[in-house]
Amino acid sequence: MHKKIDNNQNRYPMENKNEYLAAIDIGTTKIVTIVGRKNENNKLEIISLSKTPSTGVKRGLITNIEETVNAIRKTLEETKSRTGLSFKNVFVGIAGQHIRSSRNRTYRIIQSPNNEITREDVKALLDDMKNLPIEAGEEILHVIPQNYIVDMESNITTNPVGMTGKRLEGNFHIVIGNTMSTRNIERCIQAVGLNLYKLILEPLASSEAVLTDEEKEAGVALVDIGGGTTDIAIYHEKIIWHTAVIPLGGDVITKDIKEGCAILPRQAEELKIRHGSCLPEAMDNDAKIVIEGMYGRGKKEVSSMFLSGIIHARMDEILDGVIQITKEEAFEYAQRAAREEGLFVGISSGAALAAVAKKLPEIPKGSRVLTVNYDTGERYLSIEGLF
Repeated sequence: MHKKIDNNQNRYPMENKNEYLAAIDIGTTKIVTIVGRKNENNKLEIISLSKTPSTGVKRGLITNIEETVNAIRKTLEETKSRTGLSFKNVFVGIAGQHIRSSRNRTYRIIQSPNNEITREDVKALLDDMKNLPIEAGEEILHVIPQNYIVDMESNITTNPVGMTGKRLEGNFHIVIGNTMSTRNIERCIQAVGLNLYKLILEPLASSEAVLTDEEKEAGVALVDIGGGTTDIAIYHEKIIWHTAVIPLGGDVITKDIKEGCAILPRQAEELKIRHGSCLPEAMDNDAKIVIEGMYGRGKKEVSSMFLSGIIHARMDEILDGVIQITKEEAFEYAQRAAREEGLFVGISSGAALAAVAKKLPEIPKGSRVLTVNYDTGERYLSIEGLF
């Protein structure tokens, strides 16, 4: 988050000379308020973190405004008690199953006399993407440049400013969310007397916090399993290629343990935290975990391997939703769609078809499989090696 702030023309209004930043994470299981400050090395130093259980959020979506407001207020009061700070502007993370992403491409003819590409040309492409037609009830949360192409050649760059050419194309990663969900977040923030400065997609924020530039360049998938959702961000060559939010998280594991072991929810959560493992083969079959009995009844024992088996089954389901597709596979299936079926589709559609092909051996014979063609191939004619 901090890196993005420095590059933003509308710079975050710091609260005082110490330059404090505040952020709130409205999660399914907990709500967190965190405050940081720039240190002498221009790095973000965390000075306060306050959290409280969340009861008004389900699968990343606010379902009870009053309970969510009360939880946020509690973390703010604790933060002020610890630090003496009060602030007006906050960043807020957003997730939930309503989040979707797409890849779009646009172009601009350079009008300057010497055909030099300016910052205004780049901004015009960004503005085009911000005004993309989307479904009713949705809004664009992020427009993230992936790369730029000058004069439909293989001259691909991440910063075309100062280059010479007659045509500038740009590829962009677009993050889209449900308007009502974002308005509910804004209402909660305003109800505690704060101003929502900016919404940040949580997998993007997590990526900024934990991934190095080397990892993003080599290629990495960040999978953040939260209480109610699992966030995914995929990078390659330092470019964000895909983001997603899967509506499964740690709370379903707790529920599985509760039902499998016939215990209370708080006991299931404690078992998961203190003894949980998703590798049954690593467990000692003779190891037992003692659980206090309910309502004065006697204690009960649970096998470590049995507990691990419950967790493994659910983790397998969560991670099964992620299918890795290489650039070469996406290219191959986009080409096959054009050659074999007469469908002129783009890279995203090629990746979707490649994913279906990988899942086919697991799908019962005779089943109907639905996938979505996100875009047309005409936007990708200048991509080397595709068509």
